[in-house]
Amino acid sequence: MEAKAEAKYVRMSPRKVRLVVDQIRGATVNDAYALLQFSKKAAAEPISKTLRSAVANAQYRAEEEGDFVDVDDLVVSAAYVNEGPTLRRWRAAAMGRAAPIRKRMSHITIVVDTKE
Repeated sequence: MEAKAEAKYVRMSPRKVRLVVDQIRGATVNDAYALLQFSKKAAAEPISKTLRSAVANAQYRAEEEGDFVDVDDLVVSAAYVNEGPTLRRWRAAAMGRAAPIRKRMSHITIVVDTKE
């Protein structure tokens, strides 16, 4: 039973989020929960919410089909981060100039599947 969840427009740089996503890719859901819970990275919180949503989606889809999915049997089969839109701001710089500030956003996608 494959299920997917996306978190869009997360106000965090994709480069920072990918550091955490790379750690949970391929892990069982319970291992991923434990890793995210004790991670010091700020990106762990939105990733954890997205993972919980993907697991809930898997349980819902299984229930719709009259099946049962155990959380212990789920694996993070795919997890990736795409770049979202960038907020462009300007900061005053020396000699009357303006320096750009780019506030980046991320789109987090997590796919869970049953063990094969």
